[in-house]
Amino acid sequence: MSDIKDMKKKDITVIAFIVVLILACKSSPSEIQSEVPVDEMQDEIVYEYLPPDSIAPGTQLVVSQYREIWAYLVAGRENALDHSHPISDLVYFGAEVDSYGKLTDIPNFRNIQTFRGRKHFVVACNSRALTHFVLKVGSNERKALIEDLLDASRLYDGLQIDFEYIPAKDGEYFLSFLRELRAGLGNKIFSIALPARTKTLVDDVYDYKKIAPIVDRILIMAYDEHWSGSKPGPIASMRWCNLVARYALDTIGQEKLIMGLPFYGRSWGSINPNRALVYSSIDEIIQKEHVRNIHRENGIPMFTYHPDITATIYYEDAFSLSTRLEMYKKMGVGAVGFWRLGQETPAFWPVIELEKLP
Repeated sequence: MSDIKDMKKKDITVIAFIVVLILACKSSPSEIQSEVPVDEMQDEIVYEYLPPDSIAPGTQLVVSQYREIWAYLVAGRENALDHSHPISDLVYFGAEVDSYGKLTDIPNFRNIQTFRGRKHFVVACNSRALTHFVLKVGSNERKALIEDLLDASRLYDGLQIDFEYIPAKDGEYFLSFLRELRAGLGNKIFSIALPARTKTLVDDVYDYKKIAPIVDRILIMAYDEHWSGSKPGPIASMRWCNLVARYALDTIGQEKLIMGLPFYGRSWGSINPNRALVYSSIDEIIQKEHVRNIHRENGIPMFTYHPDITATIYYEDAFSLSTRLEMYKKMGVGAVGFWRLGQETPAFWPVIELEKLP
């Protein structure tokens, strides 16, 4: 998830190395862009609670309480889980669907069995062609995958589906797939991660209203408003998140909604170091950058140089996370979730608590 926006050929005269600050996904939850450009949003529909633009040193952060606090944990990074943190639901990430439609990379339940809250098994499918393949009604692959998912979920309190690349024509296949899983899971919690929306789209395969009756929880991935291929900008601006939460509350309802928050940041650079070059462009670089040390490796010429670049970074800290949590709380959101453990600032955890049972 780290390709940089293409520049016009005439503007690219150098090759540079650019560091990406933190890359999240999953793919995760996700390279799916917002369907509403930020600059087209109308001020009058934004909820009245919006944060200040700056924070004074020593400002006391608001502590928000939530009924449920979900957090993703990636297999292999179990040391990111601190059992003292107020997490009600742990979503164990890593299982995927392989090229033959089989469940693969299943995390070992033993690694998280000491977690005292509810544990959820999550599966991702990161290919449109493969997703179509396993969703097709009546196929042996679909039947086998459903059996594998139900079996893999036996030790868990719930199952979560994270299919972010569903072909546009497979909406009904997806709904029937979810219904089969719901029927097989019995009393276990059935959840799904869905991309952010601010309005109803025509023939949307992620139609909140159609999916909500089938599942117990819907985690809205309210992040990647700006992504690796977009212009620089917040991962999740307050204004955009406000619109996403408003639409989700209206279409899903408070009981099933989990608003997802990002722990990660992104970096954008002024030049793209990875591209093919014609000889004239290479010669231009040599002349402009005064390259003198050209070496040969088994007869092949190569050189290295270090041009200046401009990097823009957006990220999340305790203040931005606390402010977003308080905004969601005032809007009536009762549950939140975080992608992912190990990416956050330690200063965040004191600003969130689980609601105490009556």
